Amino acid sequence: MNDSLRWIPLLVCSTIALPLPGQAQTDAPALAATVVTATRTEADPQDVPASIGSVAGDDLRQGRAQVNISEALGSVPGLQARERQNYAQDVQISMRGFGTRATFGIRGLRLYVDGIPATQPDGQGQLSHVDLASAERIEVLRGPFSALYGNSSGGVLQVFTEEGRGAPRLRLDTAAGSDGLLRFGTKLSGNTGPNDSGVGYVLSASRFATDGYREHSAARRTLANAKLTLRPHEDGKLTLVANRVVLPKAEDPLGLERKDWQANPRGVAAAATNYNTRKSMDQTQAGLVYEHYLSEAHSVQGTLYGGQRSTQQFQSIPRNTQVSLPLHPGGVIDLDRDYAGADLRWTWHTRLADAPLTVVAGLAYDGLREDRRGYENFVGSALGVQGALRRDEHNRVNNFDQYLQADWRVTQRWTLNAGLRHSRIRVDSQDRYITAANPDDSGVARYGATLPVVGASFAITESLRIYASAGKGFETPTLNELSYRPDQLPGLNFGLNPARSKSVETGLKHRSAAFGEWTVAVFRTGTEDEIVTRTIDGRATATNAGRTRRNGLELSWEQRFLQHLRMQMAATLLDARYRDGANAGSRMPGLAKSSLYASAGWMPQQGWRAGADWRVLSKVYVNDANNDAAAGYGVLGLYTGYLARVGSWQLEGFVRADNLLDKRYAGSVIVNDATMPVGRYFEPAPGRNWLVGLSATLAL
Repeated sequence: MNDSLRWIPLLVCSTIALPLPGQAQTDAPALAATVVTATRTEADPQDVPASIGSVAGDDLRQGRAQVNISEALGSVPGLQARERQNYAQDVQISMRGFGTRATFGIRGLRLYVDGIPATQPDGQGQLSHVDLASAERIEVLRGPFSALYGNSSGGVLQVFTEEGRGAPRLRLDTAAGSDGLLRFGTKLSGNTGPNDSGVGYVLSASRFATDGYREHSAARRTLANAKLTLRPHEDGKLTLVANRVVLPKAEDPLGLERKDWQANPRGVAAAATNYNTRKSMDQTQAGLVYEHYLSEAHSVQGTLYGGQRSTQQFQSIPRNTQVSLPLHPGGVIDLDRDYAGADLRWTWHTRLADAPLTVVAGLAYDGLREDRRGYENFVGSALGVQGALRRDEHNRVNNFDQYLQADWRVTQRWTLNAGLRHSRIRVDSQDRYITAANPDDSGVARYGATLPVVGASFAITESLRIYASAGKGFETPTLNELSYRPDQLPGLNFGLNPARSKSVETGLKHRSAAFGEWTVAVFRTGTEDEIVTRTIDGRATATNAGRTRRNGLELSWEQRFLQHLRMQMAATLLDARYRDGANAGSRMPGLAKSSLYASAGWMPQQGWRAGADWRVLSKVYVNDANNDAAAGYGVLGLYTGYLARVGSWQLEGFVRADNLLDKRYAGSVIVNDATMPVGRYFEPAPGRNWLVGLSATLAL
């Protein structure tokens, strides 16, 4: 284990069992009970037999640029969120080892924003449209109960934006930092009626630009978000959410070989400049959620959503590879996706054996239509330009799921939870690029699974719970993974099987004024037909790797002292290994065996504020053979700021410094990159960097 992590057990024991030295128990105010909806009913997370973390919106914004969702997720154990310094590839998020294989986007996890899926029916997700400026909270559900969300639910991350309340408020903010980072944002919120009886509105927009820490990593992004809420009658609530994100150009510096990273961490892979690797994206979507309370016992909720996403990505596939392989799909990806879906849910509150019982039943449908085109990334000797067509196909994916779950409060101490979800996914590909040398590669694939989950919680004392849960899950290959075959031939890789898993978990949850809120969770997940990444001639493909096993321990603690002092800690131990094949016994790449997050902040309602956070990660293997790794690291961040209220204005400013000790480390790795002669595995993180921010809020 990394030397800097050897003391984790001592820290955990001291923070869980004892108040700070010399600190009287009465000095610690009780933490407010949090209400979460991760299990589809409002509940105190202490009463749910599952691992649920929650990050408040203020934590996403305090002393931060409000650009990357990874900035404030360190306080959730079991979750690794890495900002790759590469806006052409998106943030890298994994939970308990699920999601690490994603070369771009987020896979293996279910993502939602205000109840609208950010994961499409093939399992591919992204969070670039999340407006952190108006986020109220983020909920993270880990473990067996994630399976109740269906395909690719190794974990569930839900973002909830705030609702418009009270008198109108206008906020203007800006942030500037190292490497040309600049962000401008504005937000208007409020409610048109007295006592929030009218239309609630939150309208926000922001523009972000950076020159990038590395060469050839500049990016610009514009984001707009709107949320309207109204009550057509006292028993109903209607919510409309709409957003648009435009990424006109994000340069891709690619990963670096070890020797190049050590020589110049700000450098760029030669192929990135030769082929001008880059990405552009434009997404618009809208969703409607209607909740209706039929009676005290019955309620229904309906969700409709739809959107369109266009993406063009220039890769560094070698020209010679495409010339020598006439059926190669090319080095430019051009995608147009239209997607839509619906979810209808019924909730029943009743009693069984004179004990409260809540039953939730629902139907979900999601559909995706994709036009996928591939072009050569050269014209003659000119590289990095769109050339001849190499691929043209129309793909459709849809799923139809049914789910049923129940929460039974058997006694004041015992709670039982159970659920069942049945999922059906169909992938249909129609080849439209047919020549004498390129035959019709159309085809259909069908996947299905029935996923049971069961859990129980027992209140040992009023403040202490013990729980256990078990369940099954499954994960289908995404369209991107199906689209590129290991043999470099056109058509979909229908030889890929879905991964199927079985998970068990047990843990303790505690909340009190004396010792704060702490949790301990131990889990094991076994997976068959694990989907892993292979890279051939610069292109990522996918294959099944047989059986894997993940064993883990998660710890978290939070407490408040002296009213304004808040301390947090999250630690994770994860042993994830292959059990079959040539790599049997090897650790799964992209995963740290141990991680630690600790923070302390002085946060009064106004006046001076300050805080510090420390993030530690052990080494991360970069490939299945475990013959190379990114070394472990520990980085320190500090910030200070001042908040003042002057009449109708609230003014705030802050200064932040990250990686204060100027550590050189890889912030993320590209798993199983097979570029010869040595893989471009490493994505360097910035050295010491700074950020300054200003905001002004006016009560109108």
